[in-house]
This record gives sequence, structure tokens and C-alpha cells, in this order.
Amino acid sequence: MIQFQRAGRKNTDRTLEAAFDAADRLGIGQMVVASTYGDTGLKAAEMAAGSGMKLVVVTHNVGFKEPGTIEMSPQTRDRLEEMGARVCTATMPFRNIGTAIRQLQGYSQQDLIANTLRIFGQGIKVCVEIAMMASDAGLITPDDIVAVAGTGRGADTAAVIAPMPSNRLFDIKVRSIIAKPADW
Repeated sequence: MIQFQRAGRKNTDRTLEAAFDAADRLGIGQMVVASTYGDTGLKAAEMAAGSGMKLVVVTHNVGFKEPGTIEMSPQTRDRLEEMGARVCTATMPFRNIGTAIRQLQGYSQQDLIANTLRIFGQGIKVCVEIAMMASDAGLITPDDIVAVAGTGRGADTAAVIAPMPSNRLFDIKVRSIIAKPADW
């Protein structure tokens, strides 16, 4: 496992290299990558070119910051799809409903699960979340995947995960952690 001294986007290239190396070594043909604006997704798509890797780039849901808007530009989405990646724009299971409930009653079940996963780092929480999102969208099979995410922008975390849809959250298995920051 790679352990970075500090979290952040400066670890993106090394995280993606470790993720692709692990996928190759373990014979995993699916990868999901968190990418709000598309920068990390484009790097992953370049690395996946010609490899046969099924790449899914997962974005925030429409309305994450403002109703009716999405952070990834249509041009970036088109470029990712031209490069062979699938783009998944979906509801974030640990945020949307929990945020609405929290505003009314305090702490929600989604907050509890998200914060428990954050014990292992923000990136691990996101890896589990994007695995569910891509599974919910039918873009990956329940076979093992490599999930790549980060703390803020870029990538600093990668994990091998047996994905499941969000209604089967507790059947998800984090098989191994490939890379994560130590300072989380």
C-alpha cells in the first residue's frame, strides 16, 4: 500500500498509476474514478486507452452546488466518452438524502455511515460511494473493481472493492487499500 504524507491532488498521478498496476496484477477489468470537473477522469481515460479497462467516471449529481447545474462541462463529458469512458452522474447516497434530513432533524443514518467510513479517510468514503453510484446506474458488474477518489480535488486514494448497489450497502467489501493519505 502507498501511504502519502499529505492528502490532495498532487498525488493524482501516483494514485492512478498504482490503481492501474493493481488492476492489471489482480486481473480486474473495471475501474470507477471520482471526478467532479473531469481532470482526474481525463487522466484515467488516457491511461486506460487501449487497455480494455472498463472505465466509469463518476461526477456529482446535477444540483450539487446549485439547482440545475453540474460542475463538469459538456465538452469534458464528451471528451471522456470519445476516449471510451462512461460518465455516471448520479445521486450521492451518503449526501443528498442525509443532507435534507439533517436540515430538519439533526443527524441522519447516511451521516453516520459516511462519517464511519471517513475514519479510514475521505477518499475511502468516496470510493465506496462511487462504487454504489456506478452499480446503481448499471455501469459496472458486481465483480471486483478498482475505485479511485480523493480528498478535495484530484486523487489520493485507491481501493479494490466488491461493489453492490446502494440498497445492498452492507454487502460491499473493501478488499484492499492500494493508496491513501496518512494525514487524514
